[in-house]
Amino acid sequence: MMLEIKGLVKRFGSFTAVDGLDMKVEKGSIFGFVGPNGAGKTTTMKIMCGLLKADDGSIFVDRSDLLRKSSDIRERIGYMPDFFGVYDDLKVKEYMDFYEGAYYIPYSERAAITDKLLDMVNLADKKEVYVDSLSRGMKQRLCLARSLVHDPDILVLDEPASGLDPRARMEMKSILKRLSDSGKTIIISSHILPELDQMCSHVGIIEKGRMVAQGTVEEISAVVSGRTVINIVVLDKKDELFKALDLDPLCTDIKLTEMGAEVAFTGGEAQLAHLLGKIVKADIPVVSFDKKKYDLENVFMEVTGGGVDA
Repeated sequence: MMLEIKGLVKRFGSFTAVDGLDMKVEKGSIFGFVGPNGAGKTTTMKIMCGLLKADDGSIFVDRSDLLRKSSDIRERIGYMPDFFGVYDDLKVKEYMDFYEGAYYIPYSERAAITDKLLDMVNLADKKEVYVDSLSRGMKQRLCLARSLVHDPDILVLDEPASGLDPRARMEMKSILKRLSDSGKTIIISSHILPELDQMCSHVGIIEKGRMVAQGTVEEISAVVSGRTVINIVVLDKKDELFKALDLDPLCTDIKLTEMGAEVAFTGGEAQLAHLLGKIVKADIPVVSFDKKKYDLENVFMEVTGGGVDA
């Protein structure tokens, strides 16, 4: 486990913004952190990055509690906030040099780090350009590059694709995928749920300061609904397929489709394998037998009771 949060609490006067939050993020994963307005996402992320002090709880990275050893936060985590935070009167290379200095990176090493990171975010040709002349998408990528100057293990990104056009969002998504493939653990908060659905290996849904569901989209949906939906495609014998499913007590809500059937299944993996075996034994020509892919937006609405994400 790369990062684990246990019992995190943050109060602002009488208001509890984060209320005993538990969260687990696997090493090298892209973890989507979503929830309704005011759920506590940004507060949690700021605590992770050392910008707010927690009232209680622990944040472990490889068994080291960052809340007890705050110097580790600076070393292990890179943070990209939901605002630019750029200095418009600086050139891109000067902007990078400023943040490298803030992390005490030796001056002799800064140029090489700048070149490497600007190349990674496709800004190598903008090194001599003033920051205020960059497009919004370029500024977002520059902010991502600056969060990487100290080579952190974990990236915490608050709305990294906010306000970007489709092409810029695709470019950002591609960069984040490469970072994940290189071993970085990435935590992303975003209101663009379809983007997270395509990008993230796992998601966590927070509501009223508590983690109400986490895992893959399929795992969360199965827990919430208590069932798995199976799509079965056959060459023919749809009526025989329906009868075979109807006789199984673990199959409910059977619907014939153009190519076969869709069925809600309440059993585990062993029972699912047994069901497939029965269908094949009945001489029904199965083309495919797959778990239905779930949509993050639908799962989010089901878990939160229709709350609006932000």
